[in-house]
Parts: sequence; C-alpha cells; structure tokens
Amino acid sequence: MSQKSVKEIPAGGNILEVSDLKVHFPIHGGLFMRKVGDVKAVDGVSFSMKPGETLGMVGESGCGKTTIGKALINLAPVTSGKIMFPDKNGKLTDIANLSRSAMRPFRSRIQMVFQDPYSSLNPRLSVEAIIEEPLDVHLPDLSRKAKREKVAWLLEKVGLRAAYASRYPHEFSGGQRQRIGLARALATNPAFIIADEPVSALDVSIQAQIINLLQDLQDEFKLTFLFIAHDLSVVEHISDRIAVMYLGNMVELGPAREVNKNPFHPYTRALMSAAPQPDPYKTREGRIILKGDVPSPLAKPSGCGFRTRCPIARKECALAIPALTEKKPGHFAACPYV
Repeated sequence: MSQKSVKEIPAGGNILEVSDLKVHFPIHGGLFMRKVGDVKAVDGVSFSMKPGETLGMVGESGCGKTTIGKALINLAPVTSGKIMFPDKNGKLTDIANLSRSAMRPFRSRIQMVFQDPYSSLNPRLSVEAIIEEPLDVHLPDLSRKAKREKVAWLLEKVGLRAAYASRYPHEFSGGQRQRIGLARALATNPAFIIADEPVSALDVSIQAQIINLLQDLQDEFKLTFLFIAHDLSVVEHISDRIAVMYLGNMVELGPAREVNKNPFHPYTRALMSAAPQPDPYKTREGRIILKGDVPSPLAKPSGCGFRTRCPIARKECALAIPALTEKKPGHFAACPYV
C-alpha cells in the first residue's frame, strides 16, 4: 500500500472520508457479449463523517444509497475513488479496493445491518450460531463458553431474552429478526455501522422501537451510523446530518433540521414537499410535483442528472455535473442557481 493512502487520524478528526466515489456496473450484450455500456450507480460522491455522528442518506429507489453502503464495506466493487477508514492503530487507510484478506481486519470495525430481516438471516442456523459467526472469524481464540456468554449478553442488549439463542429465525417476528441482525453486527465491537433501511419492512410501532434501540446503542457504545432510508420523518429524527442522493450523485448535504426545514436544491424541495403531513387541516398548496420520470442510470443526462425535471434548469446545466458548494455554514447543495 502506498504511503499516500495512509494518514494519521487527527484528534477530533473524521472516522470516514469518501472522495469522488464511483461504482459503475458494466453492461454486456450482443452475439459476443461485449461491453455496451455502464450503469453509473454511484457517480462521484464525496463526504466525511465524525465519530459518533449519524448521517442519514435519502433519495428515490435506484439513486445509489445502498450501493454506497455496500461499497463502504467492500461488498460492491469500487470503480474509482477513495474510502478512508481508520485501522486498528487509528490510521486512516484507503479500503476502496482491498483484497478479501486485506479487508478482513477492517470488517470487525465496520458492520452492516441489512434491509430485509427475513432474507438476511440464515434459516438453517440457530440464533446462537448466527451471532457467533463473526466471533468465529474475528475472535477465533475466544473460548466456547465466552462466546455463549457474549451471545446471551448481546441478545439482552438488543431487547431479546438470552433463552432465545437456541431458536431459529422463522420463530421470530420481523422486528425481532432485525434485533438479531443488530446483535450480529455488534458482536465484533464495531465503530461504524451501515444501517440499510433497517425499519422499512417493519410496522410503524415496531419502527419506533428499533429507532430508539439504535439511539440507545449509539450512546452506550459510541457508534457512528450511516442510516440509509427513504422515510424522511425517520431520517430527520435519528440523523445529525442528511445527505440527499439523486441518480448516483449527492445533491444536498447539511444539518438534519436545516435540510428538512430550509432545503436549497430543487430536488430536495420537491422531496420534502412530498412527505405526508399528519395534520389533516394543513393545506398542501406548497407541494411541488415533478414532471417526467427518473432517467435510467444506463443513459444519464449530461451534466446535472436532475436537469430534465428541474423547474429552474438552464442550458448551462447540461455542460458539467455541478459540485457541492457551501451555501450556508455546513450546508451544501449541488446547484449554482439556488
């Protein structure tokens, strides 16, 4: 590894630094299955996170949120860019294209909670075996008794009884399964957790329980969360900052309350105006209705990907992808005309 890809993390510095991240998936076709194009799932995204922070990432389906999460944990191949994450000595290291063996030491410190609590757990394994798997990989010297004690402790931490360890996933509800997935993610004492829409498949009452549990665990274990979701009310409640994605690009980034109450980018304004209001007497006169469909990632518009639906688009918007620029302290938007 080159010297440029490793640097000391300063006191109070970032736990994650993503620079110009691109994840393109090749498309093959024709008689000889030659490459005919690319799906630009993530097309040049940059952001950083502080220890103990929760960054909420929102956007429509197919905008690249989950792909970013998978790229951070090396489950999706990175086309270009850097992902800087601290190693066990606290040095920020580029993990974007590490091999499986080189990535293994980092996997104990960066974990993922998946969206579907039904398919993310192996139905053939007991709860004890599911939670023990990461311990077998990252803490092989731990005794059998110590592993069982840790599994029982983790189950109680996520609000389940230790006696459930001998049961199988089909015996649990969706909310309980998500708690098991969270216990598995916590097994290796991670510093950073990617939560990929962890409550979208759950009932509203269960969602609140899982959100509160995540916040309690964050306070207790000093965790950093990348919280991927599409429910804006949930994201605002749990996040310190919000990042808005559109067609593989980040279009806005700022404090959660600022982005929710005073969005800058035209797409964010439309997204926020579409959020349902619980007040039946509140009028929807300010609702913004976008025209047209989201373009295909196979054929992204040149320049700003949102320009084909944007109410303030100009000819210049087709020339280059706009960069995130600071409109207010800590509040960035990728539009020069707002």
